[in-house]
Amino acid sequence: MNKKMNRLLWMLVALLSLAACTEDTEYTAGVWYRRSDFDGVARMDVAGFTIGNKGYLCGGYRGSKKERLKDLWEYHIDNDWWTQCEDMPDEAIARNAATGFAVGTKGYIVGGYDKDANDYLDDCWEYDPATGNWKQMDPFGGGARMYALGFGIGNYGYVGTGYNDNYLKDFYQFDPSAASGSQWTIINGFGGQKRQGGMVFVIDDIAYICGGENNNADVYDFWCFDPSQSTPWKQLRDIKDSSDDDYDDDYTSIVRCYGCAFVIDGKGYIALGQTSSSSLRSNYWIYDPATDLWDGEDLTDFEGSSRVKAVCFSTGKRGIVATGGTGTSSSSFYDDTWELKPYEYEEK
Repeated sequence: MNKKMNRLLWMLVALLSLAACTEDTEYTAGVWYRRSDFDGVARMDVAGFTIGNKGYLCGGYRGSKKERLKDLWEYHIDNDWWTQCEDMPDEAIARNAATGFAVGTKGYIVGGYDKDANDYLDDCWEYDPATGNWKQMDPFGGGARMYALGFGIGNYGYVGTGYNDNYLKDFYQFDPSAASGSQWTIINGFGGQKRQGGMVFVIDDIAYICGGENNNADVYDFWCFDPSQSTPWKQLRDIKDSSDDDYDDDYTSIVRCYGCAFVIDGKGYIALGQTSSSSLRSNYWIYDPATDLWDGEDLTDFEGSSRVKAVCFSTGKRGIVATGGTGTSSSSFYDDTWELKPYEYEEK
């Protein structure tokens, strides 16, 4: 009997100790998991797009000589493996800083930078995963540029902002079904700052645009674009502490350029990147369109190396980050792949 009582007492003490420890333990939200490394050569400054449960990575540059690339890779998000696809055709120039987006079941690569010619590009290429074929489309309506924003909504693509020796803020709609010579149409009404290296995510067919740099300063305005409205552009709350209210007191650490953006369960996420002063970001923030508020409190920092100019894939349920670099003159290049699980917790 005494042995049984002692055992029960010991178990009770252990449970009470565990409960006390749990109460004192602090946690951060979100866990970053390393996935299958990218099979290609490490690189940064790539273009990417997502179709269904597959992400696509194209181009970029690598190495101390910053060799430009034109290969295309597919990442199977559910099964966690990479497959090399058909390279961009011979007529396409190897590039970095291009823009990628998807419309329906096809992906598009627009613009970028041609190192050999020391010039910007305006060409547009369509990739069909079903056939593995590339097709050249109309040149981008806004002219040559790099570090533009691109996204797809419904049957159309949209491309805007960027840099071509001038910071830009124009936007164009792309109709892949239109006849040659009429695929691009200007979209007026964007009242935001000029920028390159911004971020965009799409929730319920509304695009949200933030971040980037303009004349070596961080861009802090925040806009949404709803093509179903007669006035599609709307300015939202700034992503810095610019009001007299308390909600944005910690917003200073949101601003960044060359970061990643993705959507999980109706909320927007931005992660990684850098400030205009080249300070790397390792944190992430979550945007709720229902409240027009950002949350960055007690979130787990990225667990890989901090980086800029990575590619991200967004299925609406999962967010993936791959490749990237440190962005310095002696930059390191990465070939790792990471996924954020936002509903899991990690002990501080």
